[in-house]
Amino acid sequence: MYPQLKPKLLLSLLAAPLTLLGQSQTAADARKDLDTCHIHEVKNLPGSHHFGSDFIEATAGDPKNRNAVYALTADLSTKVPPSDRAMYISKSTDGGKTWTQIARVDSQYFDADIGEGERNGLAVSPNGTEFVLTTQRGAFQVLPQAHTVVRSILGPRVVQPDTTVTIPKKPGDPVTANVVKITADGKRLMVGYGYFDLNPQILTYRKSPDGSWIQDGHLPKLPTQMDLLSLQFGASSLYVGTGDQAFRLQPRAKTWTRIGGVGDDSAVQGISTVGGPHLAACWGVYNPISPDAVQRVTHATFLLHRNEDEAGSNIRAFSIEVDPAKPNREIVTSLTGVYFSKDHGQHWQRLNDLPDGEFRTARFNSEDGTVIVSGIEGTFLANPFSPRCTARLKTR
Repeated sequence: MYPQLKPKLLLSLLAAPLTLLGQSQTAADARKDLDTCHIHEVKNLPGSHHFGSDFIEATAGDPKNRNAVYALTADLSTKVPPSDRAMYISKSTDGGKTWTQIARVDSQYFDADIGEGERNGLAVSPNGTEFVLTTQRGAFQVLPQAHTVVRSILGPRVVQPDTTVTIPKKPGDPVTANVVKITADGKRLMVGYGYFDLNPQILTYRKSPDGSWIQDGHLPKLPTQMDLLSLQFGASSLYVGTGDQAFRLQPRAKTWTRIGGVGDDSAVQGISTVGGPHLAACWGVYNPISPDAVQRVTHATFLLHRNEDEAGSNIRAFSIEVDPAKPNREIVTSLTGVYFSKDHGQHWQRLNDLPDGEFRTARFNSEDGTVIVSGIEGTFLANPFSPRCTARLKTR
């Protein structure tokens, strides 16, 4: 139904791990580091390996394969010629130790001049047969075939550009797509849109006979004017985090319910729904009280700044992940690093072996309890929940 866009560069499927500086990084290397309680830096993601290219912006699990995880990275360094800049979708089946490139998305599908590289979204269909990627230029269906197919997904257009934005869009340009989810059966798609236009909206899609996504409706209007930052399925509902609050939508409901207990002007940048809504926000972390209420972790102490030993609970969090196998375990990424808790978020410890810098994404590995953490400085594997390693973690 929609015109097929032809990428300038075709997909190159890799049968072995990528190499960096002529050296292959194997799963054995990662296992050795983790077994000896060292942080392991992942160096086999695709791209130039210039600044920021090893940062996983988004991860997505496969509803049919619990051991498969997909990662979105963006190679947008100024050291890379504009025509060579790209986004990559990679796959790991060994807990992030090694990665295989699945798709390369050409620069015609995103706009590196308008904040790409921090809020792009990724969704995966069952068995990893296709993906949906969101960028400043809208939403795209990515089919990782021998010759990658990228299809534009029809979305809203800019009516009145915001001239106060540094690089404003023009009337008729695609509204930025951000949050995205595909249902576990692969039959329905939800995409959130918003570009400083005070009109966030979530459109719904279904599959057409030719396999494209076609719009079939929209979710009820959100009771906010702030942009969409996070989206997560709950046990029987949908949660969304915006630039000011968090909301829940129950099946067949006509309005959103605001999550009680969230502070004013809290940018809810990450949501986990394991055992209820866990929120990562500015400035704080929230644990669930009920499906519609949370409580800020005010008594926990976070080591915020390595050189100052400043402690407090007003952490600027980007994501929160809860281990589905052991829900007492939580990981938070933030402006000041990565923190973990073994007691449902009551006490926290900082992963001080990581390089200084902000970290934005994390993911538990289902098999062994290790974690993948990623930020501007790169992607790393850690084993903070091992009793042996906990005792050896660096403290100040």
